Amino acid sequence: MTDDEGQEVLALLDDEYARRILIAASEEPMSVDRLTDRCDASPPTVYRRIDRLEAKGFLDEYQELDPDGHHYKTYSTRLERVAIEIAEGSMELDVYRRDEDPADRFTRLFEDL
Repeated sequence: MTDDEGQEVLALLDDEYARRILIAASEEPMSVDRLTDRCDASPPTVYRRIDRLEAKGFLDEYQELDPDGHHYKTYSTRLERVAIEIAEGSMELDVYRRDEDPADRFTRLFEDL
């Protein structure tokens, strides 16, 4: 990971709302409405953090169908851990993500059609 990428990851994880979203969505997939309630944040704040977390591959997005036939998205944490090693005058940052289940990936691709 380049220094710039590492700095982006550290800055993102330093953000309180991003951490709250990751923690809440690690329990179960959640919609923006639920994340807004759980994280005590406004919808625009949650959407901005979701965009940044998705761009880094820290969240997975799923399309859900409610009983009324409406579609909505839920988000699940994919980030597993971040390891930082400082040695010999340098810093190395490794990001570990959960592998997406092939059945989930197929379902997501099918739903997106």
